[in-house]
Amino acid sequence: MAKLLVVDDEPNVLYSLVRSLESETLHVATARTGQLGLDAVRSDPPDVLLLDVRLPDMSGLEVFNEVRQIDPRLPVIIMTAYTTTETAIEAMKRGAFEYLLKPVDLHQLREVVERALELSRFRHVVPVLDPDGEAEPGDGSDRIVGRSPAMQEVYKAIGRVAAREVPVLITGESGTGKELVARALFHHSARASAPFLAINCAAIPENLLESELFGHERGAFTGADRRRIGKFEQAHLGTLFLDEIGDMSPATQAKVLRLLQEQRFERLGGEETIQTDVRLITATNKDLEAEVAAGRFRHDLLYRLNVITIRLPALRERLEDLGLLIDHFVRQFSRTLNRPIHGLTAEAREKLEAYNWPGNVRELQSVLKYAMIQAAGDVITVDDLPDSLRDSVLRPAPSSLDVGAMTARLLRSGMSDIYRRVSAEVDRVVFDTVLKHVRGNQMQASELLGISRTTLRSRLRALNLNVERMSGTDSDQSDEE
Repeated sequence: MAKLLVVDDEPNVLYSLVRSLESETLHVATARTGQLGLDAVRSDPPDVLLLDVRLPDMSGLEVFNEVRQIDPRLPVIIMTAYTTTETAIEAMKRGAFEYLLKPVDLHQLREVVERALELSRFRHVVPVLDPDGEAEPGDGSDRIVGRSPAMQEVYKAIGRVAAREVPVLITGESGTGKELVARALFHHSARASAPFLAINCAAIPENLLESELFGHERGAFTGADRRRIGKFEQAHLGTLFLDEIGDMSPATQAKVLRLLQEQRFERLGGEETIQTDVRLITATNKDLEAEVAAGRFRHDLLYRLNVITIRLPALRERLEDLGLLIDHFVRQFSRTLNRPIHGLTAEAREKLEAYNWPGNVRELQSVLKYAMIQAAGDVITVDDLPDSLRDSVLRPAPSSLDVGAMTARLLRSGMSDIYRRVSAEVDRVVFDTVLKHVRGNQMQASELLGISRTTLRSRLRALNLNVERMSGTDSDQSDEE
């Protein structure tokens, strides 16, 4: 259960906040003085701290500064009854998560607390690379599971760039685990003890995103009744993760480009130039090259962002990892859902293996959670699976690729580099079909294809095709037969 600590000296406020925020998943603890709040942070650390500016024994800023010494990663939300206070603004500059005006709007507070809890998990729970998916759940870590060649490349990339002071762009379809990779990069970087902030560019209205990132001065636009410190300023000396970067407006793209070039920016409506030092990690499920060709994304910003690019494969591209993922999530959810499920029937597992997984790993998690809740016994059967999956057809065979339709679709999208993209898909179908025909024997495959085994292996690596999954035997052994 997550824990929120509220530090405020007004009994009515504490009572109201506990009544409004306490739930089955969130425990709300309280403290009426700054010192009691600090004692609670030391003895029973919360996930989020909600802190009043005016306290009977010390100022909120003094409490905030001491909290930063105890746990620099703890998200702190400041409350103040004074719209012109500089204390809350100063706390924001030093890395506070947010500040709210009293009387607090409870709906807004719930949203802010939810975002702070998400950030707290991002900062504190370390993603662990677990190629075999064999670790028992419950050690407080999230795991990146998969031993396929495509995932091995992801692990290598994380190891190479985590400690490097360069921007990283993480690409891949929705649900492939881009957030986990971003978290791994952060926790294994030299800035792991510094501030970390995350923002989803697609979740914030376009007219507010620039203010969220860069901040604004009072009166900068209608409704700007107070100064706001943006995420780039709050994350000084730390890391900022921008998810769904492809949804950013052209105006905001221009300001982000300048920041990457000069590490300087101005708040909206302000004239002061602010210097900052931030490492940027970005992620997108869009093809940014296609977005550039369509005029929706700046090519110079793309060059700045993708100094290092880590591409996450779709689940259908690493189906050899499906069994590991299923077993891993069954163990994990058995604990979190308090359901002692020991596995799946062979028929249920076949259904999962035959599915195309358009929602990737996130969809697999949802399906398994649903099935485990539905299960009457300690084993998941086909009847426990969602109707949509039970009634789904088998994955389309690779030979069903329609080259003409694919080319037309790329033309309509305005995408460039069409020949390479179509050729890669054709190669994927041809190599996959031939290798399955010869049960993974690379010598026979190279003879049938009319290419050398060196060329064959090079193309297999480029296409992330795994011979072992096709053949059921070791590929090197097959070559010697």
